[in-house]
Amino acid sequence: MITSTQNAQVKQWQKLKRKKERTKTNTFLVEGFHLVEEAITAGWTIEQLILREETELPEWASHLDAETVSEHVFKSITDTETPQGIAAVVQMQDKKLKRHNRILLLDAVQDPGNLGTIIRTADAAGYDAIYVGEGSVDRYNDKVVRATQGSIFHLPVLTADLELLLPELQDNGYTVWAAALEGAVDYRAVTAPEKTALLVGNEGAGIDKRLIAQSDMAVKIPIFGKAESLNVSIATGILLYHTVNK
Repeated sequence: MITSTQNAQVKQWQKLKRKKERTKTNTFLVEGFHLVEEAITAGWTIEQLILREETELPEWASHLDAETVSEHVFKSITDTETPQGIAAVVQMQDKKLKRHNRILLLDAVQDPGNLGTIIRTADAAGYDAIYVGEGSVDRYNDKVVRATQGSIFHLPVLTADLELLLPELQDNGYTVWAAALEGAVDYRAVTAPEKTALLVGNEGAGIDKRLIAQSDMAVKIPIFGKAESLNVSIATGILLYHTVNK
């Protein structure tokens, strides 16, 4: 059992809280029974399984070798207030796109909770892939991963330069819908084509104007009450379900 936070392995796990180290090692840390099981079930590569002392190895992880650590060490590598006693170092995976008629594009979504919720909602709505643009929070940030509730393991969540990606999608038959206010039509008045790329933007500033100019159509969600705007994850959810046409 590892009992010291000065252990070299423990220090390496702690470093995975930083994006720079995650990028360098192409790995990220997940914690909790549900998320670890989702990663394993979805076929992601588990580089290391970590168990807090007195935590039993679940049946679904019995094929993996686990490193046991003391409670003090486990708390040093996790961020939740009441950790469940299991964590895993998971290898990043850029899934290849197969069937992809519905794609979500995210421009500078910076709040981890929002990004994680959006990924989870896109998964629930049956979207095929998500592209996270520049200026957005890291998709493997621990708060993002927790907020996805495992959906990050279910569909491709990729990074891209959206200015370059939009014309490429349009050349391949996609219609790009931008969620905006100026020059936008009520989303309820239009039907999404079979191949739609939905573009949503930053919590405060919205979508970069250059990206709106590149889009085929701007759509908006009407506000009937006195609220100034909708939370980006809520607005995205409304548009996601409108565009799936199921």
